[in-house]
Amino acid sequence: DRRIARLQQQNGRVAISFGGALNHELSLKCTDKEKLLSAYQAVIDRYNIDTIDLDLENVSLTDHDAATRRAEVIAELQNKRRSEGKSLAVWLTLPVAPQGLTVDGTDAVAQILASGIDLSGVNAMTMDYGASKESGKTMFEASKQALIETHRQLGILYSNADINLNSTSLWKKIGATPMIGQNDIRDEIFTLDDANKLNDFGSSVGLGRMSMWSANRDLPCGENYVDIKLVSDACSGIAEPKFSFSKVLSKGFDGNFTQNSMLVTTEDEQTKVHEMDNPEKSPYQIWDEAGTYLEGVKIVWHGNVYESKWWTRGDLPDNPVLQSWETPWKLIGPVLNNEQPIEQVKLPDGTYPEWSGDDKYEAGDFVLFDDTPYRAKWWNQGESPAQSSSNADASPWVSLTQKQVQEIIDNISIDEDKK
Repeated sequence: DRRIARLQQQNGRVAISFGGALNHELSLKCTDKEKLLSAYQAVIDRYNIDTIDLDLENVSLTDHDAATRRAEVIAELQNKRRSEGKSLAVWLTLPVAPQGLTVDGTDAVAQILASGIDLSGVNAMTMDYGASKESGKTMFEASKQALIETHRQLGILYSNADINLNSTSLWKKIGATPMIGQNDIRDEIFTLDDANKLNDFGSSVGLGRMSMWSANRDLPCGENYVDIKLVSDACSGIAEPKFSFSKVLSKGFDGNFTQNSMLVTTEDEQTKVHEMDNPEKSPYQIWDEAGTYLEGVKIVWHGNVYESKWWTRGDLPDNPVLQSWETPWKLIGPVLNNEQPIEQVKLPDGTYPEWSGDDKYEAGDFVLFDDTPYRAKWWNQGESPAQSSSNADASPWVSLTQKQVQEIIDNISIDEDKK
């Protein structure tokens, strides 16, 4: 109590978090709604706070009965305080993957909104991705994609609750909490470079909150700490000076909990109708309902860039689905000002022979057809690569992606250098 009082004397602000990975959120164990309301109220009164955080993980996130109690009681508590002229901000801290919130996470947000709670925001735990992080991706890249997906999901959730919020308002309702240094996953290390890039990204989109796990870990481990891959709750596990992450992540985030707690969510004006995408100002081709797109192809639709995750045809890129696995498209980000079409890379003349209907092709053979390289999936003769755009499964040909074409060009350059 004394430490909190001292912090408040220095104009610091305190929020209380209920739950966590190793604890039970109050609503899970306290099944009497009146007692549950009193329990929350007792903590708020004792520490004189205006912001609470519900850190929902494991069973605290998946238990339906607890979720119902929690939503009803917090809604009553927030309404009661506001009727008394007091503030109460409510945050949800939820696990995320690069694919965004889990089904349980989106269900939790939906239930909170359905109960009438004015949700201050969703704090995404951008950490411990495990198998959900693509090999070779940095922690920043995985975190950026997780936040973009959470932003997309939150827009759908508010729309489903009949509350119209524009992109800027939605970003203000999102927080990021990376685990600095060594994460619980041994191969995942959130570096100071990741922190710099995350801060830059958060500032550019107007992220509402920046946090970290945790303040007491923001210093290097001592010489006697042998295995830095074993996560410590007292140091970061990497050789960065004390408070390095605090300084980098906090840059530009000058608000406080009290300012946030006084905000009341108001609807934005209806979002304007999407302007027609302009091919002359789009870095990639405009999506076409009749088009066929292979894995890795980038397109533009309604002012945003999307990348296909697998072969797709006729699937709307901005189809309002909550989970990323429900759509073949991955949202990359908006088309930027003054962008122009990106010239597609092409193989040097003579790299592969032109396709001929008279020739026989074995699996793995390469040809050029209309300046596009194709690879044979099985033996064939007389079957045009053009068929792959209309029936990819039945066609013996698959076109190479831009990434694959670039890799071939790079290998050609390396061979030339060796000569």
